[in-house]
Amino acid sequence: MYELEEKGYLYLLFIIPILVVVFLYVQYWKRKKQREFGDIELVRKLSPEKSIFKPVLKFSIVLLALIALIFGLINPKMGTKMETVKREGIDIVFAIDVSKSMLAEDVAPSRLDKSKQIVSQIINQLGNDRIGIVAYAGSAFPVLPITTDYGVAKMFLQSMNTTMVSSQGTSLDDAIKLSATFFDKGNKISKLLIMISDGEDHSEGAADAAAEANKTGMKIITIGIGTEKGGPIPLKRNGIVESFQRDNNNEVVTTKLNPESLTAIAKATKGGYVNGNNTKEVLEYIKKALENIEKTEFEATQMANFQSQFQWFLGIAFALLFLDIFLLERTTNWIKKLNLFNEKG
Repeated sequence: MYELEEKGYLYLLFIIPILVVVFLYVQYWKRKKQREFGDIELVRKLSPEKSIFKPVLKFSIVLLALIALIFGLINPKMGTKMETVKREGIDIVFAIDVSKSMLAEDVAPSRLDKSKQIVSQIINQLGNDRIGIVAYAGSAFPVLPITTDYGVAKMFLQSMNTTMVSSQGTSLDDAIKLSATFFDKGNKISKLLIMISDGEDHSEGAADAAAEANKTGMKIITIGIGTEKGGPIPLKRNGIVESFQRDNNNEVVTTKLNPESLTAIAKATKGGYVNGNNTKEVLEYIKKALENIEKTEFEATQMANFQSQFQWFLGIAFALLFLDIFLLERTTNWIKKLNLFNEKG
């Protein structure tokens, strides 16, 4: 396994094809001038020691040295083994509503996009906590099991959309029940479920599911996304709104934030509810809540001993440049014997 420490330097590799084009143009220009000077074979006889192969060889060596120097700046790192490390934190599951009502744009850019932004910002302020992700609409769907890899979590988070769950509606109780299975019942690590939704619950028993979760030591914090005034659900094609969701009476559906259902769930586990329209307030609320939750030591497996490899590339680069110093553009006996590029007159 490997990683690139300074990926920004990869852009320097674009210099290589540019240098190749310049070199080829210079060779073409030289041959053109030689033809203008006189007969090409006669010109070669006037300078019998001049090699066609050596300039190509010297340029190739310098080019390889430059590539090695660039990779030295990038500094590839190699992981040598997996090791178990001890961390102190809590287990957090993010349950994100992906029902069609989350497409409403009464909160910019949309309820779902706002939810993803909030979760991403919460992850940014976490330390050694383990996290998982659940998506739910009419039913719940596991997106990412408990992990310490925040980068992978963000990748899965950004891919979430309203087509992930086929059954529509908002089943908060299914989300709670599925999230509870993410936590290991055999350990004493503090368990936190952060639910993000507009609260339009189309199922019954969310409060009962929360009460059952509370018995296992799970605390729930709910974040309400949307406005109580509400808004229509846009139906888009290629990013352009074509129409709005309509009900059986052909009336445009207006979806509204329902904080009451979310507040009831939070109270059942002695958690809390916060309006998600102000990201800063949400982050401050979550930060304070996390400070009041007891951290537990746990073991996590991760790739360790990433070793920097830049020194090998720098060594190769300097060795090639050192070799280039001793390469002259004159022909040598072994080159003459090989007769590369038909250099014998």
